[in-house]
Amino acid sequence: MDCHPSASHWLRPPVRLCAVVALLALGCLTPTAHAQSPELFADVQDQLTQMQQQIDALQAEAALQAAAASSPRPPEIIYCPSTPKPKFPTVRLTGFLQADAVWTDQDAANRAAIVDGNPIGDIQDGMDFRRARLAAKGKAWDNVGYMLEMDFAFPGRPSFMDVWLEIEQVLGDNRLRIGLSRQPFGMDGLTSARELTFLERGLPFAFIPLRQIGAVLHGHSEDEVATWSLGGFRFPTGPYGGNVGDNGGYGMATRLTGLLVNREDHGGLLHIGGAYCFIDPANDQLRYSNQPESFVSQAGGNVPSGVPSVLPVFVDTGVIAAEHVNLFAAELAMSYGSFYAQSEAIYAAVKQTAGPSLTLPSAYVQGGYFLTGESRVYNGDSGVFGRVKPHRNVGKDGGIGAWEIAARWSYLDLNDANIRGGRLNDLTAGLNWYLNPYTKFQWNYIYAMLDNPTNGDSEAGFVAMRGQVDF
Repeated sequence: MDCHPSASHWLRPPVRLCAVVALLALGCLTPTAHAQSPELFADVQDQLTQMQQQIDALQAEAALQAAAASSPRPPEIIYCPSTPKPKFPTVRLTGFLQADAVWTDQDAANRAAIVDGNPIGDIQDGMDFRRARLAAKGKAWDNVGYMLEMDFAFPGRPSFMDVWLEIEQVLGDNRLRIGLSRQPFGMDGLTSARELTFLERGLPFAFIPLRQIGAVLHGHSEDEVATWSLGGFRFPTGPYGGNVGDNGGYGMATRLTGLLVNREDHGGLLHIGGAYCFIDPANDQLRYSNQPESFVSQAGGNVPSGVPSVLPVFVDTGVIAAEHVNLFAAELAMSYGSFYAQSEAIYAAVKQTAGPSLTLPSAYVQGGYFLTGESRVYNGDSGVFGRVKPHRNVGKDGGIGAWEIAARWSYLDLNDANIRGGRLNDLTAGLNWYLNPYTKFQWNYIYAMLDNPTNGDSEAGFVAMRGQVDF
């Protein structure tokens, strides 16, 4: 680093004029010259007077400079030109936590229902962290982004979530994402867990190959009324982003969405979309199951013998020996003013290695309404609904935040041919309070209606609540 003193100059006292100057001048005045010219003598005398005045002035200036030199010198100002900070890489810390509490009520038939060879049992009330995530996100260069996200509440503790790098402007304005990321299938699955209307996604989520290790090419139109994406991945991917298997273990997914209506200022929006996925599972094994849109568990022991430490699944195919599976999805969503709705239907067509082909259907319909007048934001670059922003936040804004009521019906049928996994219908009512865009409380009541192939019909109810903050 080059540092330069400030441009300050310290003057030195002038050399005193010797009185010899005056004597030399007088020596020039000989008696002969005085006799010859009285005028000349007067002229020389005037010059001597002027010289004396100059000597006096110089002496006074020297005295002032000597006094200044004896006083303390001001601090010397050093100028150091700053080194420009590198523009890349950049990093931003982000994360969120969700703390859930669940209270359960079951009928006797539900406790006795046999799922995968075991009764559901007496589901326990409880409280747990549903998600607790930290992530670093940024740019490695002007056209390369990255994300490294871990979850400390999922099995694995921590588990890999979104761990990828992304290259921009690939094949035009598209982006290529490489690593562990969400595959392009399903509107509900691609909606961020921070921005869910309900505590859990709908029952069709059981079919979605959410986070898998691979690559996804995605993009959107310039006016953000259409999106497209194509992904290739290994399946199934474990909690640390790994997959092994010589026999199969590959998949692909693609999704296309568009806005048929897109009126500004929340005057109306109509979304349609479709997705397809092909999976050749590793080692020719496949399994589908799901819980009744609620989750709580206790890890680390200290649970009495015979007491479920996790909310058990209600429907389960067991392990299916399968050559491959084709997944088909259709999406329809709309918003108008403070009301919005969203629905999907997903079908799984499974080709068994030693048995008939299976068709397993699922669907959900949900809607919400803001009592305080807000509207649901639509993310045109990803084709999903986004973050809720209250008109007046709780706090210095002096507001009450945003209040929302919501309802959903969802359905999952895992019965077909030789597979008897059960059939489940859920009805969910929700109340959401958004204190600000980054803090919310949610209350859900889930009424689960199980049609078990062994024990018949049964019912269970769940009262659940969540506190969430993200940054």
